[in-house]
Amino acid sequence: MGALVHPAKSEIEALRAAILEVHPSVQEGVKWNAPSFRTTDYFATTNLRTKRGIGVVLHFGAKVRDVTTGPESIADPDKLLTWVAKDRATVSFIDMSDLQAKKAAFQAVLKQWIAHV
Repeated sequence: MGALVHPAKSEIEALRAAILEVHPSVQEGVKWNAPSFRTTDYFATTNLRTKRGIGVVLHFGAKVRDVTTGPESIADPDKLLTWVAKDRATVSFIDMSDLQAKKAAFQAVLKQWIAHV
């Protein structure tokens, strides 16, 4: 994060903090040249290419694998997730206010997500 140059750096730092707060086992790393997060395997990577706001890609590990988890396995009452594959979804936030407003719902989704990693 220290070397990251991005117009939404403060929002990315807030996103990072929200993810790290979810569980003490969450650790940081770099995947696809972006801040990423893991427990036993990677499950979230910030999307630095989002044209508007900030985003994160949620996945079930560094490699595609046969998973039985999918949209039906993750409760998402606030409809934060955009599923792009059975093993991958994205979450986008317009700005810092949007992130703060959706933080609790996002963290609830993450707690479920990491249980499947």
